[in-house]
Amino acid sequence: MKTAIRTAILTISAAFCTTGSYAQEPAATTTAETAIVAANTAPAETPAAAVATTNTKPAPVAPVKELDNKPLVVDTLPSINEAIKIVLFNDNTWRYVRDREIPQDSSIYVKYWDSTIISPYREVELSSLPQSVAIALVDSLKSYHYPYKGRISSHYGPRRRRNHNGVDLPLKEGDPVYATFDGRVRFSQDTKTGYGNLVIIRHDNGLETYMGHLSKRLVEAGDWVTAGQIVALGGSTGRSTGPHLHFETRYYGQSFDPERLIDFSSGMLRRETFLLKRSYFDIYSKYDQNFEDEIANEEDDKREAAEEAAKRYYVVRKGDTLSGIAVKYHTTVTRICQLNGINRNKTLSIGKRLRVR
Repeated sequence: MKTAIRTAILTISAAFCTTGSYAQEPAATTTAETAIVAANTAPAETPAAAVATTNTKPAPVAPVKELDNKPLVVDTLPSINEAIKIVLFNDNTWRYVRDREIPQDSSIYVKYWDSTIISPYREVELSSLPQSVAIALVDSLKSYHYPYKGRISSHYGPRRRRNHNGVDLPLKEGDPVYATFDGRVRFSQDTKTGYGNLVIIRHDNGLETYMGHLSKRLVEAGDWVTAGQIVALGGSTGRSTGPHLHFETRYYGQSFDPERLIDFSSGMLRRETFLLKRSYFDIYSKYDQNFEDEIANEEDDKREAAEEAAKRYYVVRKGDTLSGIAVKYHTTVTRICQLNGINRNKTLSIGKRLRVR
């Protein structure tokens, strides 16, 4: 049975890797073809023709088989393309896996590569990034897997007056967390920050994914990983109120809504090619945009700014009294006491700054 599977897969592999006819996909080649923008050069503006192409209805991509030894890997076979291997499982299924020992374009894994800090992109200005760029999320291997599948408890965007740069996915402590695309681990540390245990993977497509609040990290900086590989276990480390995965997607250090890429409820990748716009880096720019919320936030900000601008302060001088200050600023002693948290019998100290409006 195993021999039959080998023969069938090698036949398919030959067609796939030499003619590109298998599954109506282009032939698999090298990693360089998976990234439209390499990290060693300034990202280029996407041509109008490419933009028009990405406006067609995208075809979702299903996750590949998990590389967690369930089912067991029973063999690894070569293919016509030396950069690609075929992994056989004991349930008569198989998948393609890239051979990282084959020399390939490593430019993505050179510039801005630092395994000691969370963000090495501080010198990259937002204004230097293109207005839009088309990113091939997956190549013909369709090497994608959800990091974790389930409901989202907190979406990307402003949260309690703070920026929430990713999505939160509730899980049980110890649940597996998977690599989303093929790539290399850039950062893997207990950060002693809000992220807690954090793994950052830079991918062949030029994106980076952040996975935080982990209970255990199973990979180290420099490790090559494959989509569907378990890289960590979920937890509640760092600034966390309970076990969940904090997941971010970033490009040159700029975060954008992960839901633009992944339907976390189904685990499906929404499209093979993603048109990333600079406007998506705005914290208010969500996949499921709620313009009423955005307007409400803007109105709240304006109201707070107006209230701040309307505030008036007075520095106490010798001989001043609360009643005298109240008369001068057309207010009341009671109101001044409320604004400053004092009582009307308080002795005023010269030089004290009082809010009067």
